[in-house]
Amino acid sequence: MNQHFHTKQPNQIWFGDISYIPTQEGMLYCHVFIDCYTRKCVGFAVRDHLRDSLVIDSLEGAIQQEKPNNGLIIHTDQGSQYIGYRFYECARYYKFIHSQSRKGNPYDNAVMESFYKSFKREILPDKQFHTKVQAKLEIIDYLETYYNYKRIHSSLNYLIPHEFEVANKFS
Repeated sequence: MNQHFHTKQPNQIWFGDISYIPTQEGMLYCHVFIDCYTRKCVGFAVRDHLRDSLVIDSLEGAIQQEKPNNGLIIHTDQGSQYIGYRFYECARYYKFIHSQSRKGNPYDNAVMESFYKSFKREILPDKQFHTKVQAKLEIIDYLETYYNYKRIHSSLNYLIPHEFEVANKFS
């Protein structure tokens, strides 16, 4: 990516990453794909495991929602979920290009680092979830209701992803 975080239309580049969500019942893992153009959360999955199906389920949900064309660039780090055969084959099946950060270079995934910094500040303020079900419900509500439809983004001239997408749909 060479720290190139802008495109001229949606569904050209998606950034993806995983974060850990602590609960009193143990860890949950949240995977999110963010569109480079709209900064919209286009797909996500929340599971109690780190298997490759976490990222594949997130990708499949994003594909179903957005219906991107061949040539979409999916940028991730080099986590085992992304470098395995199943994710590689899934990306290849849809004719997507898989881009990865170099080892020890998190800057190409700055979009996701910024997303998760805000996510954790806004959803995990000074509390721990009692149950995995409670955490999952709050994460889904945050991503489906708040993040795409209420949260402003400085990278979008202080618009909400949905507003930005609608305003630029016919540009």
